[in-house]
Amino acid sequence: MKNSILKSALAVSLALGVSAVSLNAQADMLQGTDVKFSGYFKVDAMFSNYSDGSLPAQNLGRDFYVPSLTPVGGAEESTQFDAHAKQTRFRFTSNTKTDEGDSITGVLELDFLVTPGGNERVSNSYVPRIRHAFINYKGWTVGQTWTTFQDVKTLPESVDFVGTTDGVVFGRQALVKYTTGAWEFALENSESTITPFGGGARIVSDDGAVPDAVVRYTHTADWGHVSVAGLLRQLNLEVPNAIDDSVTSAGISITSKIKVGDKDDVRLSFTTGSGLGRYIGLNTVNGAVLDASGNLETIDSTAYAVAYRHVWNNKMRSTVSYSALSVDNDVALTGLSATESTYSVSANLLYSPTAKITVGGEIKQATREVESGADGDMTRVQFTMKYAF
Repeated sequence: MKNSILKSALAVSLALGVSAVSLNAQADMLQGTDVKFSGYFKVDAMFSNYSDGSLPAQNLGRDFYVPSLTPVGGAEESTQFDAHAKQTRFRFTSNTKTDEGDSITGVLELDFLVTPGGNERVSNSYVPRIRHAFINYKGWTVGQTWTTFQDVKTLPESVDFVGTTDGVVFGRQALVKYTTGAWEFALENSESTITPFGGGARIVSDDGAVPDAVVRYTHTADWGHVSVAGLLRQLNLEVPNAIDDSVTSAGISITSKIKVGDKDDVRLSFTTGSGLGRYIGLNTVNGAVLDASGNLETIDSTAYAVAYRHVWNNKMRSTVSYSALSVDNDVALTGLSATESTYSVSANLLYSPTAKITVGGEIKQATREVESGADGDMTRVQFTMKYAF
Protein backbone atom coordinates (compact mmCIF):
# COMPACT_ATOMS: atom_id res chain seq x y z
CA MET A 1 0.00 0.00 0.00
CA LYS A 2 2.86 2.35 0.87
CA ASN A 3 4.53 1.82 -2.52
CA SER A 4 1.24 2.62 -4.23
CA ILE A 5 0.94 5.86 -2.28
CA LEU A 6 4.54 6.85 -3.05
CA LYS A 7 4.03 6.21 -6.76
CA SER A 8 0.89 8.32 -6.72
CA ALA A 9 2.70 11.05 -4.82
CA LEU A 10 5.53 10.97 -7.38
CA ALA A 11 3.12 11.42 -10.26
CA VAL A 12 1.33 14.30 -8.54
CA SER A 13 4.62 15.93 -7.53
CA LEU A 14 6.03 15.78 -11.06
CA ALA A 15 2.82 17.29 -12.40
CA LEU A 16 3.13 20.11 -9.87
CA GLY A 17 6.82 20.63 -10.56
CA VAL A 18 8.08 19.28 -7.23
CA SER A 19 11.60 17.86 -7.52
CA ALA A 20 12.25 14.12 -7.27
CA VAL A 21 14.94 14.87 -4.66
CA SER A 22 12.36 16.55 -2.43
CA LEU A 23 9.95 13.67 -2.89
CA ASN A 24 12.61 11.08 -2.07
CA ALA A 25 13.42 12.95 1.12
CA GLN A 26 9.74 12.79 2.10
CA ALA A 27 9.62 9.09 1.17
CA ASP A 28 12.55 8.39 3.50
CA MET A 29 10.55 9.97 6.32
CA LEU A 30 7.76 7.42 5.69
CA GLN A 31 10.05 4.47 6.33
CA GLY A 32 8.63 2.58 9.29
CA THR A 33 5.18 4.08 8.81
CA ASP A 34 2.32 2.31 7.06
CA VAL A 35 -0.24 4.60 5.43
CA LYS A 36 -3.71 3.51 4.39
CA PHE A 37 -6.23 5.49 2.32
CA SER A 38 -9.83 4.28 2.48
CA GLY A 39 -13.40 5.54 2.32
CA TYR A 40 -16.34 5.48 -0.04
CA PHE A 41 -18.22 7.37 -2.72
CA LYS A 42 -21.94 7.67 -1.92
CA VAL A 43 -24.76 9.23 -3.91
CA ASP A 44 -28.25 9.73 -2.43
CA ALA A 45 -31.58 10.74 -3.93
CA MET A 46 -34.72 11.23 -1.87
CA PHE A 47 -38.36 12.26 -2.03
CA SER A 48 -39.62 13.85 1.21
CA ASN A 49 -43.28 14.53 1.97
CA TYR A 50 -44.15 16.82 4.89
CA SER A 51 -47.65 17.04 6.35
CA ASP A 52 -47.17 20.54 7.79
CA GLY A 53 -45.03 22.75 5.59
CA SER A 54 -41.62 22.37 3.95
CA LEU A 55 -37.89 22.86 4.55
CA PRO A 56 -35.97 25.71 2.87
CA ALA A 57 -33.13 25.20 0.39
CA GLN A 58 -29.79 24.09 1.91
CA ASN A 59 -31.51 22.98 5.12
CA LEU A 60 -29.74 20.07 6.87
CA GLY A 61 -33.00 18.16 7.10
CA ARG A 62 -33.03 17.83 3.32
CA ASP A 63 -29.68 15.96 3.35
CA PHE A 64 -30.45 13.54 6.19
CA TYR A 65 -33.07 13.04 8.89
CA VAL A 66 -32.89 15.57 11.74
CA PRO A 67 -35.78 14.99 14.21
CA SER A 68 -36.04 18.61 15.36
CA LEU A 69 -36.50 19.85 11.78
CA THR A 70 -39.72 17.99 10.93
CA PRO A 71 -42.13 20.90 10.20
CA VAL A 72 -45.04 21.42 12.60
CA GLY A 73 -47.96 23.81 12.11
CA GLY A 74 -47.21 24.68 8.49
CA ALA A 75 -49.81 25.93 6.06
CA GLU A 76 -50.05 22.87 3.83
CA GLU A 77 -48.54 19.55 2.79
CA SER A 78 -45.49 19.59 0.51
CA THR A 79 -43.16 17.21 -1.32
CA GLN A 80 -39.49 17.94 -2.06
CA PHE A 81 -36.82 16.11 -4.07
CA ASP A 82 -33.10 16.26 -3.28
CA ALA A 83 -29.97 14.52 -4.57
CA HIS A 84 -26.37 14.88 -3.39
CA ALA A 85 -23.02 13.14 -2.87
CA LYS A 86 -22.14 14.88 0.41
CA GLN A 87 -21.77 11.67 2.40
CA THR A 88 -18.75 10.71 0.29
CA ARG A 89 -15.99 10.00 2.79
CA PHE A 90 -12.18 9.82 2.82
CA ARG A 91 -10.08 8.34 5.62
CA PHE A 92 -6.30 8.47 6.08
CA THR A 93 -4.75 6.10 8.64
CA SER A 94 -1.07 5.99 9.56
CA ASN A 95 0.63 3.43 11.79
CA THR A 96 4.18 3.81 13.05
CA LYS A 97 6.10 1.15 14.98
CA THR A 98 8.19 2.45 17.88
CA ASP A 99 11.59 1.19 19.00
CA GLU A 100 9.89 -0.24 22.08
CA GLY A 101 7.61 -2.45 19.97
CA ASP A 102 4.47 -0.35 20.40
CA SER A 103 2.59 1.44 17.62
CA ILE A 104 1.27 4.95 17.10
CA THR A 105 -1.89 5.28 15.02
CA GLY A 106 -3.20 8.51 13.53
CA VAL A 107 -6.56 8.93 11.78
CA LEU A 108 -7.94 11.79 9.69
CA GLU A 109 -11.42 11.39 8.20
CA LEU A 110 -13.36 13.87 6.05
CA ASP A 111 -16.76 14.15 4.39
CA PHE A 112 -18.84 16.99 2.91
CA LEU A 113 -21.95 17.18 5.11
CA VAL A 114 -23.00 20.08 7.34
CA THR A 115 -20.66 22.58 5.68
CA PRO A 116 -21.62 26.16 4.74
CA GLY A 117 -20.05 26.27 1.28
CA GLY A 118 -21.85 25.33 -1.91
CA ASN A 119 -25.34 25.30 -3.35
CA GLU A 120 -27.32 23.44 -6.02
CA ARG A 121 -27.55 26.23 -8.62
CA VAL A 122 -24.56 25.48 -10.89
CA SER A 123 -21.63 23.38 -9.67
CA ASN A 124 -22.90 21.80 -6.41
CA SER A 125 -19.50 22.43 -4.80
CA TYR A 126 -19.14 21.64 -1.11
CA VAL A 127 -16.19 22.02 1.23
CA PRO A 128 -14.86 19.09 3.30
CA ARG A 129 -15.14 18.92 7.09
CA ILE A 130 -13.23 17.03 9.76
CA ARG A 131 -15.08 14.01 11.16
CA HIS A 132 -12.18 12.38 12.98
CA ALA A 133 -8.66 13.58 13.75
CA PHE A 134 -7.07 11.56 16.55
CA ILE A 135 -4.02 9.65 17.79
CA ASN A 136 -3.96 6.24 19.50
CA TYR A 137 -0.95 5.23 21.61
CA LYS A 138 -0.67 2.61 24.37
CA GLY A 139 -4.36 2.70 25.31
CA TRP A 140 -4.68 6.48 25.01
CA THR A 141 -6.88 8.21 22.43
CA VAL A 142 -6.33 11.95 22.00
CA GLY A 143 -8.13 14.10 19.44
CA GLN A 144 -11.55 14.39 17.85
CA THR A 145 -13.62 11.23 17.47
CA TRP A 146 -16.85 9.59 18.67
CA THR A 147 -17.91 10.57 22.17
CA THR A 148 -17.33 7.75 24.64
CA PHE A 149 -21.01 8.08 25.64
CA GLN A 150 -21.93 6.65 22.21
CA ASP A 151 -21.86 2.97 21.22
CA VAL A 152 -21.11 3.07 17.49
CA LYS A 153 -21.54 -0.70 17.16
CA THR A 154 -25.29 -0.41 17.75
CA LEU A 155 -25.96 2.03 14.90
CA PRO A 156 -27.99 0.22 12.24
CA GLU A 157 -27.02 -0.28 8.61
CA SER A 158 -29.14 2.43 7.01
CA VAL A 159 -29.46 4.52 3.87
CA ASP A 160 -30.02 7.60 6.03
CA PHE A 161 -26.91 9.16 7.56
CA VAL A 162 -27.62 8.03 11.14
CA GLY A 163 -30.64 5.74 10.97
CA THR A 164 -32.18 5.50 14.45
CA THR A 165 -31.56 9.20 15.01
CA ASP A 166 -34.28 9.97 17.56
CA GLY A 167 -33.23 7.31 20.04
CA VAL A 168 -29.44 7.13 20.09
CA VAL A 169 -26.45 9.04 21.40
CA PHE A 170 -24.54 10.57 18.48
CA GLY A 171 -21.64 13.00 18.48
CA ARG A 172 -17.97 13.58 17.80
CA GLN A 173 -15.76 15.95 19.76
CA ALA A 174 -12.27 16.51 21.14
CA LEU A 175 -11.41 14.19 24.01
CA VAL A 176 -8.75 12.40 26.01
CA LYS A 177 -9.63 8.74 26.61
CA TYR A 178 -7.89 5.84 28.29
CA THR A 179 -8.94 2.26 27.49
CA THR A 180 -7.97 -0.71 29.63
CA GLY A 181 -9.64 -4.03 28.96
CA ALA A 182 -13.42 -3.55 28.93
CA TRP A 183 -13.23 -0.09 30.56
CA GLU A 184 -13.05 3.35 28.94
CA PHE A 185 -12.49 6.61 30.84
CA ALA A 186 -12.74 9.95 29.06
CA LEU A 187 -12.70 13.71 29.53
CA GLU A 188 -14.41 15.44 26.61
CA ASN A 189 -15.10 18.92 25.28
CA SER A 190 -17.97 20.70 27.02
CA GLU A 191 -20.74 22.70 25.35
CA SER A 192 -24.12 23.82 26.72
CA THR A 193 -27.36 24.28 24.78
CA ILE A 194 -30.04 26.26 26.57
CA THR A 195 -33.67 27.24 25.97
CA PRO A 196 -34.48 30.90 26.80
CA PHE A 197 -37.21 31.60 29.36
CA GLY A 198 -40.53 31.29 27.55
CA GLY A 199 -38.98 29.58 24.53
CA GLY A 200 -37.24 30.89 21.44
CA ALA A 201 -33.97 30.46 19.59
CA ARG A 202 -31.43 28.09 21.18
CA ILE A 203 -28.62 29.63 23.24
CA VAL A 204 -25.28 27.89 22.65
CA SER A 205 -22.89 28.52 25.52
CA ASP A 206 -19.18 27.71 25.56
CA ASP A 207 -18.73 28.99 29.12
CA GLY A 208 -17.95 25.60 30.66
CA ALA A 209 -14.97 25.49 33.03
CA VAL A 210 -14.73 21.69 33.33
CA PRO A 211 -14.79 18.92 30.68
CA ASP A 212 -17.57 16.36 30.35
CA ALA A 213 -16.68 13.08 32.10
CA VAL A 214 -17.66 9.68 30.66
CA VAL A 215 -17.10 6.12 31.86
CA ARG A 216 -18.02 3.03 29.80
CA TYR A 217 -17.91 -0.70 30.46
CA THR A 218 -18.47 -3.25 27.67
CA HIS A 219 -19.02 -6.98 28.11
CA THR A 220 -18.35 -9.01 24.96
CA ALA A 221 -19.36 -12.64 24.45
CA ASP A 222 -20.09 -15.11 21.65
CA TRP A 223 -23.68 -13.85 21.48
CA GLY A 224 -22.69 -10.19 21.01
CA HIS A 225 -22.10 -7.42 23.54
CA VAL A 226 -23.76 -5.23 26.14
CA SER A 227 -22.38 -1.86 27.21
CA VAL A 228 -23.17 0.65 29.96
CA ALA A 229 -21.97 4.26 29.92
CA GLY A 230 -22.36 7.10 32.40
CA LEU A 231 -22.10 10.83 31.69
CA LEU A 232 -21.48 13.63 34.19
CA ARG A 233 -21.15 17.24 33.08
CA GLN A 234 -21.80 20.85 33.98
CA LEU A 235 -24.04 23.22 32.02
CA ASN A 236 -23.01 26.88 32.20
CA LEU A 237 -24.26 30.23 30.99
CA GLU A 238 -22.59 33.59 31.56
CA VAL A 239 -24.07 36.86 30.30
CA PRO A 240 -22.16 39.93 31.56
CA ASN A 241 -24.11 41.86 34.21
CA ALA A 242 -27.12 39.58 33.75
CA ILE A 243 -26.69 35.79 34.14
CA ASP A 244 -24.01 33.62 35.74
CA ASP A 245 -25.27 30.15 36.60
CA SER A 246 -24.38 26.49 36.27
CA VAL A 247 -26.17 23.18 36.85
CA THR A 248 -25.06 19.54 36.97
CA SER A 249 -26.20 17.11 34.27
CA ALA A 250 -26.03 13.32 34.40
CA GLY A 251 -27.16 10.41 32.27
CA ILE A 252 -26.83 6.69 31.63
CA SER A 253 -26.87 4.76 28.36
CA ILE A 254 -27.34 0.99 27.98
CA THR A 255 -26.72 -0.54 24.56
CA SER A 256 -26.43 -4.01 23.10
CA LYS A 257 -25.94 -5.89 19.85
CA ILE A 258 -27.25 -9.46 19.94
CA LYS A 259 -26.63 -12.09 17.30
CA VAL A 260 -29.70 -13.90 15.96
CA GLY A 261 -28.93 -17.11 14.12
CA ASP A 262 -25.88 -17.22 11.88
CA LYS A 263 -26.08 -13.75 10.29
CA ASP A 264 -28.93 -11.67 11.72
CA ASP A 265 -28.73 -9.33 14.71
CA VAL A 266 -30.73 -7.01 16.97
CA ARG A 267 -29.31 -3.63 18.04
CA LEU A 268 -30.71 -1.93 21.14
CA SER A 269 -30.20 1.43 22.80
CA PHE A 270 -31.70 3.07 25.88
CA THR A 271 -30.55 6.44 27.23
CA THR A 272 -32.04 8.56 29.99
CA GLY A 273 -30.92 11.45 32.11
CA SER A 274 -31.19 15.06 33.16
CA GLY A 275 -29.66 17.70 30.91
CA LEU A 276 -28.51 15.30 28.16
CA GLY A 277 -29.29 17.90 25.50
CA ARG A 278 -26.91 17.73 22.54
CA TYR A 279 -25.90 14.13 23.23
CA ILE A 280 -29.17 12.61 21.98
CA GLY A 281 -31.35 13.05 18.89
CA LEU A 282 -28.90 15.46 17.22
CA ASN A 283 -29.70 18.06 19.91
CA THR A 284 -33.47 17.91 19.40
CA VAL A 285 -33.82 19.01 23.03
CA ASN A 286 -31.59 21.44 24.89
CA GLY A 287 -29.76 20.56 28.09
CA ALA A 288 -31.35 23.25 30.26
CA VAL A 289 -33.88 26.08 30.30
CA LEU A 290 -33.70 29.50 31.94
CA ASP A 291 -36.28 30.46 34.55
CA ALA A 292 -37.60 33.97 35.15
CA SER A 293 -34.74 34.71 37.56
CA GLY A 294 -32.03 33.69 35.11
CA ASN A 295 -31.28 30.36 36.76
CA LEU A 296 -30.71 27.14 34.83
CA GLU A 297 -33.03 24.14 35.16
CA THR A 298 -32.06 20.85 33.51
CA ILE A 299 -34.46 19.19 31.06
CA ASP A 300 -35.11 15.47 31.53
CA SER A 301 -35.29 13.22 28.48
CA THR A 302 -35.37 9.54 27.53
CA ALA A 303 -34.40 8.00 24.18
CA TYR A 304 -34.56 4.44 22.92
CA ALA A 305 -34.09 2.53 19.67
CA VAL A 306 -34.30 -1.00 18.31
CA ALA A 307 -33.12 -2.27 14.92
CA TYR A 308 -33.32 -5.76 13.45
CA ARG A 309 -30.99 -6.69 10.58
CA HIS A 310 -31.86 -9.70 8.41
CA VAL A 311 -29.52 -11.17 5.80
CA TRP A 312 -31.55 -12.63 2.93
CA ASN A 313 -28.54 -14.11 1.14
CA ASN A 314 -24.86 -13.29 0.56
CA LYS A 315 -25.79 -10.23 -1.53
CA MET A 316 -29.01 -8.88 0.00
CA ARG A 317 -30.01 -7.72 3.49
CA SER A 318 -32.60 -5.51 5.22
CA THR A 319 -32.91 -3.51 8.43
CA VAL A 320 -36.15 -2.53 10.16
CA SER A 321 -35.84 0.02 12.96
CA TYR A 322 -37.80 2.14 15.43
CA SER A 323 -36.47 5.00 17.52
CA ALA A 324 -38.06 7.56 19.82
CA LEU A 325 -37.29 10.50 22.08
CA SER A 326 -39.49 11.73 24.94
CA VAL A 327 -38.89 15.06 26.68
CA ASP A 328 -40.16 16.19 30.09
CA ASN A 329 -40.41 19.95 29.57
CA ASP A 330 -41.58 22.41 32.19
CA VAL A 331 -43.87 24.33 29.82
CA ALA A 332 -44.05 27.25 32.24
CA LEU A 333 -40.37 27.78 31.34
CA THR A 334 -39.99 26.39 27.81
CA GLY A 335 -43.31 27.53 26.34
CA LEU A 336 -45.62 25.42 24.20
CA SER A 337 -43.46 25.35 21.05
CA ALA A 338 -40.80 23.09 22.62
CA THR A 339 -40.54 19.56 21.22
CA GLU A 340 -42.31 17.04 23.46
CA SER A 341 -41.51 13.89 21.47
CA THR A 342 -40.21 12.54 18.18
CA TYR A 343 -40.19 9.06 16.73
CA SER A 344 -39.42 7.38 13.44
CA VAL A 345 -39.75 3.95 11.86
CA SER A 346 -37.83 2.81 8.79
CA ALA A 347 -37.19 -0.20 6.60
CA ASN A 348 -34.62 -0.75 3.86
CA LEU A 349 -33.43 -3.24 1.29
CA LEU A 350 -29.74 -3.25 0.32
CA TYR A 351 -28.10 -5.20 -2.48
CA SER A 352 -24.37 -5.70 -3.11
CA PRO A 353 -23.69 -7.16 -6.57
CA THR A 354 -20.03 -7.22 -5.55
CA ALA A 355 -18.35 -6.71 -2.18
CA LYS A 356 -17.41 -3.07 -2.81
CA ILE A 357 -20.73 -1.78 -4.20
CA THR A 358 -24.07 -1.35 -2.43
CA VAL A 359 -27.33 -0.10 -3.93
CA GLY A 360 -30.66 0.12 -2.19
CA GLY A 361 -33.63 2.03 -0.92
CA GLU A 362 -35.22 2.98 2.38
CA ILE A 363 -38.55 4.35 3.53
CA LYS A 364 -38.82 6.37 6.74
CA GLN A 365 -41.88 7.68 8.55
CA ALA A 366 -41.24 10.29 11.26
CA THR A 367 -43.38 12.39 13.60
CA ARG A 368 -42.59 15.36 15.83
CA GLU A 369 -44.99 16.70 18.45
CA VAL A 370 -44.65 19.95 20.39
CA GLU A 371 -46.02 20.79 23.84
CA SER A 372 -49.08 22.57 22.42
CA GLY A 373 -50.26 19.23 21.02
CA ALA A 374 -49.56 20.15 17.39
CA ASP A 375 -47.57 17.65 15.36
CA GLY A 376 -46.08 17.11 11.93
CA ASP A 377 -45.15 14.06 9.88
CA MET A 378 -42.43 13.30 7.36
CA THR A 379 -42.42 10.42 4.90
CA ARG A 380 -39.14 9.94 3.03
CA VAL A 381 -38.19 7.49 0.31
CA GLN A 382 -34.43 7.46 -0.23
CA PHE A 383 -32.25 5.65 -2.76
CA THR A 384 -28.49 5.22 -2.62
CA MET A 385 -25.42 3.82 -4.36
CA LYS A 386 -22.13 3.40 -2.52
CA TYR A 387 -18.69 2.28 -3.67
CA ALA A 388 -16.33 1.49 -0.79
CA PHE A 389 -12.56 1.25 -1.19
